[in-house]
Amino acid sequence: MTSEYETHTVDFEGDAGDALSERARRHLWMHFTRLGVYSDQHEVPVMVRGEGAYVWDQHGKRYLDGLAGLFVSQLGHGRYELGEAAAKQAGELAYFPLWTYAHPRAIELADRLAELAPGDLNRVFFTSGGSEAVESALKLARQYFRMKGEPWRYKVISRDIAYHGTTMGALAITSIPSLRTPFEPLMPGAVKVPNTNFYRAPEHADDIEAFGRWAADEIERTIEREGPETVAAVYLEPVQNAGGCFPPPPGYFERVRQICDRHGVLFVSDEVICAFGRLGEYFGSQRFGYEPDIITVAKGLTSGYAPLGAMIASDRIIAPFLEGNASFAHGFTFAGHPVSCAVALANIDVFEREHILEHVRSNRDYFRSSLESLYDLPIVGDVRGEGFFYGIELVKDKATKESFDDAESEHLLRGFLSGALFEAGLICRADDRGDPVIQLSPPLICGHEEIDLMVQILRDVLTEAQRRI
Repeated sequence: MTSEYETHTVDFEGDAGDALSERARRHLWMHFTRLGVYSDQHEVPVMVRGEGAYVWDQHGKRYLDGLAGLFVSQLGHGRYELGEAAAKQAGELAYFPLWTYAHPRAIELADRLAELAPGDLNRVFFTSGGSEAVESALKLARQYFRMKGEPWRYKVISRDIAYHGTTMGALAITSIPSLRTPFEPLMPGAVKVPNTNFYRAPEHADDIEAFGRWAADEIERTIEREGPETVAAVYLEPVQNAGGCFPPPPGYFERVRQICDRHGVLFVSDEVICAFGRLGEYFGSQRFGYEPDIITVAKGLTSGYAPLGAMIASDRIIAPFLEGNASFAHGFTFAGHPVSCAVALANIDVFEREHILEHVRSNRDYFRSSLESLYDLPIVGDVRGEGFFYGIELVKDKATKESFDDAESEHLLRGFLSGALFEAGLICRADDRGDPVIQLSPPLICGHEEIDLMVQILRDVLTEAQRRI
């Protein structure tokens, strides 16, 4: 496939690079970061340049960006045409809000997203990012049912270990205790159901289709237990991120759709990660053949070249808001920013011109088989995922699937793997929200060369981790 990059050399090596790291240590509050780790002996890594699937730090060292930043950089780094689109728009109309007014780029992007989205999801509500999109869907579900004369429908159902964002409503839907506990009490009415981790299946561990029926039916049992008249929405990711890339069993989403219809519950597909090519389609729901009522997106919408998110709703959901003086009592200052919308339009243009979806489809089997080659390592218990989105679960004993306890996981992931993978030149995620996993989500432009490099680094580092165990 063809790609064009314009490289801008940035020289931060030597004293200038050291000064950047020191200023970051003293003044920058990094997100989800153990700030106490950084000291005079442990510098803050500073990324100063990117090109294609690679980034360079302040010392000039190159890294393969195996996580696409944060599941974001679909087209890779250094796409000068996306910067040009931003600059052109900034010179034409740098900012105007979507409160009562509209501007051309938001109109054009909404029209394009409605065309790409499945079914009758034709109405686009822009946000600044993913958490805001999830929060918007939550507020929309509540107001929608209030307008329909069902104000008691306020509960939301999501899966165990799932991550849906950090704003207070989205955090209530999130199911990771370590992220929730510091901010409790949270919004009431958020109920959890089992996820689709077949490797750790509590039921039907020898039959994936039966397991899928059981997991979907757990949603129905929960709706019935809570009272269908109190449940507003079910939030699911096409492939669940936290816990290490749980794909759906066959028939799972079809059954969930039937359950939601039977009980009048909205089906929200959180595709902040899984949209825009990550699974080989524009939307993850298209990959698995289901049609939700609402889709939430962000990240790959602009390939990270500008912040933007969106909630895309079906014609049925928007209908009550088209009558009389009705209004969705919600909005954000920078949502649908003209520059961000211009970047998103240019991003989709590149997707089409360079056949990005086709590239993912033609390389996904190679990505899967290459990662599965690591099964010969005793520490690798499971390889799972879809498209360009995979998790590798690490185990103490492959035969029994015995996992690591908290102290062992801390020592393995943060005491060795995170640093060793980074030092070896691979940026990925070593995570223990659930069982210990390594997550990979490379830029969608990657081919065999980048996949082979990822797997070789993983093999070398995991072999050393096994030796240390």
